[in-house]
Amino acid sequence: MTELTPEVKMTASWRDYLEMCKPRVVLLMLLCTLVGMFLATTGMVSWDILVFGNLGVALVAGSAAALNHLVDAGIDAKMARTSNRPVAQGRVSNLHGYIFVGVTGVAGITILAFLINPLTAWLNLASWFGYGIIYTLYLKRATPQNIVIGGLFGAAPPLFGWTAVTGTIDGGGLLLVLIIFAWTPPHFWALAIDRMEEYRKVDIPMLPVTHGEYYTKIYILLYTVIMILVTVLPYLIGMSNLLYLVSALALGAGFLYWSLNMLFGSNPRAPIETFKYSIFYLMALFVALLADHYILPVS
Repeated sequence: MTELTPEVKMTASWRDYLEMCKPRVVLLMLLCTLVGMFLATTGMVSWDILVFGNLGVALVAGSAAALNHLVDAGIDAKMARTSNRPVAQGRVSNLHGYIFVGVTGVAGITILAFLINPLTAWLNLASWFGYGIIYTLYLKRATPQNIVIGGLFGAAPPLFGWTAVTGTIDGGGLLLVLIIFAWTPPHFWALAIDRMEEYRKVDIPMLPVTHGEYYTKIYILLYTVIMILVTVLPYLIGMSNLLYLVSALALGAGFLYWSLNMLFGSNPRAPIETFKYSIFYLMALFVALLADHYILPVS
C-alpha cells in the first residue's frame, strides 16, 4: 500500500483551526457573555445584540487563543496535555496561523465596533492584547502570580455582554468580572498541580513549581473562600434573590470540599477533579444568576 507523503499527512483541516480557537474555553466565555447581556436589562435582549455581540466576542477570543497556540508551540510540543495541538505538530504553519489570528481578530473587532458599540470593541481589543500579548509573552514566563494578574483579561466576558446592551461600564458588570477573577486562581492552580512536572520540564514558573504543592493548595483554599464571599455580593447588593444565593452557597460548598480534599486528603486525583468541578461550578453559577434574574426578578 502506498504511503502518504509527509505533506499530505500534515495538511491542516478546519478542525485544526477550530482547535486553535480553544472552542470549549470560548463556549464558557460566551455563556458568561450571554448572562452579562441578560443581567444588564430587565427585559429581553434584542436579537442583533445576541447574534452579533456573541459572534464578535467569539471571534476575538478565538483569535487570542490561536495566538497563544503560535507563541507557545515550543512549550506545547513538550507537554503531554498539549503535544498534539495543530501548531505544535506542524499541521498549521506559522504563516497560516498568523493570517488566521489577524482575520478572526479584525473581523471580531469590526463586528463589535460597527454592529454593537465602540466601547465593547475597545474592551475586547484590550482583552485580546492582555491575554495574547501581556500574559502569553510575558506574565506566563515571568512570575508565579501569572494566573492571578493575567486572570483579569480572562474575567471580562460578562462585562462584554453588559456593555453590549448598555453601552456603559456599570457596577453590576464589574461585579460579574470580579467573580470570574476570584475563580480563576483556584481553577487553574488545581490543573497546575496535576501537571506540575510538565510545567517544571518546560521551565514555566507556575506556583506549584516555584513554591511547592502544599503551598499552592493552601492558596487554592484561601482563594476559594474569597471566591465564595465574592459570589454572595450580588445578593447582598440586591442584584439577585434567594434562588441565586442558595445556588451560590451550595456550589461554593462543593468547591470548598474539593479544596479541603486536596489539602488534607490522600486522593491523587483530587487536583484534576477540582479542576473539572471548577468548570462545572462557573457554568452552574452563571446559569443560576440567569435563572434567578427571570424567575425571581429583583423588585
